[in-house]
Amino acid sequence: VQLLWDQDQLESSINAPGNIYSKELNIVLDKPLEVIISLSEIIGQTEIVQHSLVREINFKSDTLSKWWGKEMIVNASVLLPGRYSESRIGTYPICYYIGGYGGRYTRINNLINDKDFMDWWLSDEAPQIILVFLDGAGPFGDSYQMDSENNGPFGYNLIHELIPYIELKYRGGNSPGTRFTYGCSTGGWVSLALQLLYPDVFNGCFSYSPDPVDFQHLLMTNIYKDKNAFVNEYGYQQPVRRLSNGKPQISMKDWIQFENIISPSNTYVHSGYQFGAYSAIFGPVGKNGLPVPLFDPFTGKIDQEVAESWAKYDLKLYCEKNWEELGPKIQGKIYIWMGDMDSYYLNFATRAFDQFLKSTENPKSDAIVEFSPMDLHCSRFSHRTILEKVEAKLKEEK
Repeated sequence: VQLLWDQDQLESSINAPGNIYSKELNIVLDKPLEVIISLSEIIGQTEIVQHSLVREINFKSDTLSKWWGKEMIVNASVLLPGRYSESRIGTYPICYYIGGYGGRYTRINNLINDKDFMDWWLSDEAPQIILVFLDGAGPFGDSYQMDSENNGPFGYNLIHELIPYIELKYRGGNSPGTRFTYGCSTGGWVSLALQLLYPDVFNGCFSYSPDPVDFQHLLMTNIYKDKNAFVNEYGYQQPVRRLSNGKPQISMKDWIQFENIISPSNTYVHSGYQFGAYSAIFGPVGKNGLPVPLFDPFTGKIDQEVAESWAKYDLKLYCEKNWEELGPKIQGKIYIWMGDMDSYYLNFATRAFDQFLKSTENPKSDAIVEFSPMDLHCSRFSHRTILEKVEAKLKEEK
């Protein structure tokens, strides 16, 4: 067993700095016993690695601060191109990277500590592109960089406050033609959503293993038609994760029970974890000030009224409703990769999205959607590969 005291008041994650926890302890539950467990460990602050090409951003958002009634700081980190310091003139294309669920801006450390990547980044072969790591931290879990009734105007902050600030400070191109998004999992969904919702702001997205882009396939649940998120129409438990051989590994019921347990309110909507974040982004605000759950946290019964409120974030549905205006604006801007044995069953939603794109007319979509047989979640994601794709696109458009 292990105990954790979530005493941090600034972040939604149970792994936030300042939270205290015990060491793991093995207990045999074969008789009544009293155990004293010491909360002897503390989660420390993760610092950005010091490097001549790395910059840390701690930006006060006026919009979010006004909405929340308190100072709201939005963080990001920047990796400058290898030859950035050689000239003080000229501008650079910028890629905005969004990490997997809860991905913090400190993930830049992973790249700085990756010798193969940095050897390439500092070589003459690497593109001269600025790479920005956005921060996933939000009041109820990952903000997904979206405006929402529960989290507030995170999308507005990104588009109208943070991006202009970064591009002015670090000589970004300040042009949609030189601005791109990419990421995997949560970052795959966000990168695609930003391109679709703000088609005039970005010139391309590279979305890998995106979260459900069609809510008829929220993992294995159709939120508009199914009655229950835990059990399917045949009476079997819905899985939420599988192994590479297809065997279910975790059920939706067990996953939600975990989120219920780590939540201060004992329901997943306040867990700071995946379905807590979904509830805050996609759902309405409840009378208690918390997100209204899509389904009952203990029985799994789906609330159809809440499901309808989620629909405005259903990316496939959004494209269907707005294709006449949206379609021309996203030509040449959509690249999606998905493993057909995705660990979280995300391939089904992406398949449905791909089928819609192939059915479009006026214009006929030129989106590239690639499926790899038997590949798992994010198994082919690569910063270098994507940055090289961006460089190739920029050269084609010159």
